[in-house]
Amino acid sequence: MDVRLRGDGPIDPFLGAASLFETELDLDLPVEVRVREDPEERTWAGHYDDRHVLNISRKAATSAMARELALHEFAHMARYEEEHPSHVQSTEEALFLALSGRSVERRKLSHCYQIANHMKDIYADDITLTVGPSGKLVTFFESQLAAAVADRPREHHHPDSRLLTGATDPDITVVNAAFALAMCERHDLVGRSHRLYDLAHAAADDAPAVDLGAFKRLFRSLAADPSASEYRKQLVDAARLYAVDAGGTSDGPAAAD
Repeated sequence: MDVRLRGDGPIDPFLGAASLFETELDLDLPVEVRVREDPEERTWAGHYDDRHVLNISRKAATSAMARELALHEFAHMARYEEEHPSHVQSTEEALFLALSGRSVERRKLSHCYQIANHMKDIYADDITLTVGPSGKLVTFFESQLAAAVADRPREHHHPDSRLLTGATDPDITVVNAAFALAMCERHDLVGRSHRLYDLAHAAADDAPAVDLGAFKRLFRSLAADPSASEYRKQLVDAARLYAVDAGGTSDGPAAAD
């Protein structure tokens, strides 16, 4: 695996992640790591004809989670190279199918993209958790969900595309909690007495219109190797579960407000 650091930053976490990744998989294209100064940028992967790009904030690159974050992004790159439906399906197309003819709050529409990203993350972490340790991920889920439940913000904020955050609104916090529980149950990471369950139910109490159990079941039961049409249907179902079943729409000419 060819990993190259562009600019100034630590290389060891990325080489360590590559070594772990190579125990099970490899990438056809080289990976260019770009360390960015904005701490809000977190991590995300870009895909090009001749390379993948791992974008990461300096704060994240120097954190205790740096290796695990890099491993997660390498897994996204592998899913992209194999053309897994979760990574090639157009989110816009699925949302059009799910919400056509309905008027949806801009906030809810933004959250539907977050849900689609969670579904991508599940397939990436199906790889991540076969090659790397799970302890840091569980601890991170717990700390971030605890912060989100304690925060209970008065105004809405856009959620991060990869990580659970505090200062998310109560509706998407329930979905984030369902995602964390689904990942833990999908890979048997924690017992049912773990604090994550108490935190998730506290989040659900703050947003009773969002069905914690339904989202957990949806995320947990995603098939390992769905067809394109099967995955599109699951993405459509997820969007409707959040934006329609939770009371987030009314009849109207467009899927945006």
